[in-house]
Amino acid sequence: MSNNELLEIEPMYLQFPFELKKQMSCSLYLTNKTDNNVAFKVKTTNRNNYCVRPNYGLILPKSTCKVLVTMQAQKEVPSDMQSFEKFMIQSVLASPGVTAKEVTREMFSKESGHVVEETKLRVTYVCSTTTNITSSPRTRRGFIFQCFC
Repeated sequence: MSNNELLEIEPMYLQFPFELKKQMSCSLYLTNKTDNNVAFKVKTTNRNNYCVRPNYGLILPKSTCKVLVTMQAQKEVPSDMQSFEKFMIQSVLASPGVTAKEVTREMFSKESGHVVEETKLRVTYVCSTTTNITSSPRTRRGFIFQCFC
């Protein structure tokens, strides 16, 4: 659970089951804790590796929006099964009459004087219980890293 005033974000980290050559998804739930409309935007450190739908939008008062984050198929096992990628959820109060189509990049601009809440989420990988990733061990500094599931 987040400490934001506008949104409750669950989970606070993105956990992807890891399987080689297979897209994997996880869900993120954004709950508007206010009595006003809240606009949100999801950013990532690696846009080529992830697809986020919706990546921006409007959440009505006391409502929840499900965001699906899909990791593109990976060709090799990451070193030590660790990810250094992050996501950031930005949220701002939106005017009462604003629609989802009217959410703009400028709404999230601090330079324009908007108060923007930002929450960072880390990415973690877990071995899939159905897959043994030992078929492509990685060697680093003389050690072999394998994932036994």
